[in-house]
Amino acid sequence: MNYLLLVVGFALLIKGADLFVKGASNISSLLRVPPILIGLTIVAFGTSSPEATVSIIASLEENADVALGNVIGSNIFNITLVIGLTAFLNPLKVESETIRKEIPFTLLASVALLVVMSDIALKVSSVNLITRSDGIILLLFFLIFMYYIFEVARNSREQTNNINEAASTENITWGKNIAFTLIGLAAIIYGGDLVVKNSTEIAYALGMSETLVGLTIVAIGTSLPELVTSITAAIKKQSEIALGNIVGSNIFNILFVLGSASVVSPLAVNGKVFVDAIFMIIMTFILLIFSRTRYRVGKIEGLVLATTYIAYMIFIILRN
Repeated sequence: MNYLLLVVGFALLIKGADLFVKGASNISSLLRVPPILIGLTIVAFGTSSPEATVSIIASLEENADVALGNVIGSNIFNITLVIGLTAFLNPLKVESETIRKEIPFTLLASVALLVVMSDIALKVSSVNLITRSDGIILLLFFLIFMYYIFEVARNSREQTNNINEAASTENITWGKNIAFTLIGLAAIIYGGDLVVKNSTEIAYALGMSETLVGLTIVAIGTSLPELVTSITAAIKKQSEIALGNIVGSNIFNILFVLGSASVVSPLAVNGKVFVDAIFMIIMTFILLIFSRTRYRVGKIEGLVLATTYIAYMIFIILRN
C-alpha cells in the first residue's frame, strides 16, 4: 500500500505542478507581466513547487534527512540528467546573461548552503545544523535574486510593450486559470504529504537511510516536472526556457525551499550529505565551464552530464 500511495503522491505532484504552471502562466499573461519574468519565476518556481512542498512538510515532521536530501538530490538530478538529456536531444544555446550572472548565482547559492551546513568545521557548534538564522540568511539571498529578476523584467518592459498582447490573451479567461492554479496547488500539497510519509516508511522497511531516500526516490520524483518541462522545451527548440528552468529551479530549491524549511524547523545535517553538496557544487562549476566554451551545451557535454549522474547513483546506493 505504501508503494501505491507513493506513486499516487508523485502523480499528484506532477499533475499539480503542470496545472499550477499552466494557470499561473496564463494569469501572468493576463496581467501583462513580461515573458522573461514568467520564464525565470513562474515556470522555474512552479516546477520546483513539489520540492518546496516535500521539504517543508518533511521539516514539519522533523525528517531533516529527507528535506535536505531532496533539495541536494534534485539539484544534482537537474544539473546532470535533466540538462544532459535535453542537450543530447537538442544542443542548448546559453545566453551571455545566464553565463555571467545566473549560473554563477547558482554556484554562489550552492557554496552558501555548504557554509551554513558546516558548523563543526567552522567551529560554530558541536553539531551540524541549518538553524533558523541560517534559513533567514538563505531567504535574504533569495530576495537579492528576486530583485535581480525584477530588474531584468523592468529593463525588458519596452520590448514587451511593443508586442500585441491582445492576441495572446484573447482566449484566456480568469476563472478557468485561477481554478487551475488553486487545484494544482492543492494537488501539490497533498501529493507532497503522501510522498514524505510513504517514502519514509518504505525506507525503514528496506533498511535504507532517509538520506538515501531523499537523494534518490524523492529527489527524482519531485524533479520530474523539471525533466518534462525541459525536454519539451528542447524538442520545441526553446533552449533558453530549458536551461533557464533548471537554473531558476536550483536557485529556488536552495534559497527558498531550504531557507523556508529551516525557518519552520532547524535541519540536522547528516555527515554523508556533505559529499553530495560538494558534488553539486562541482557539477554546477562544470556546467558553467561547458556553457562558456561555445555559449552552448552540446550533445557530447550532455552525454557526459547524463553519464555522470548514472555513476553518482551507483555511488550513493553502494554508500548506503
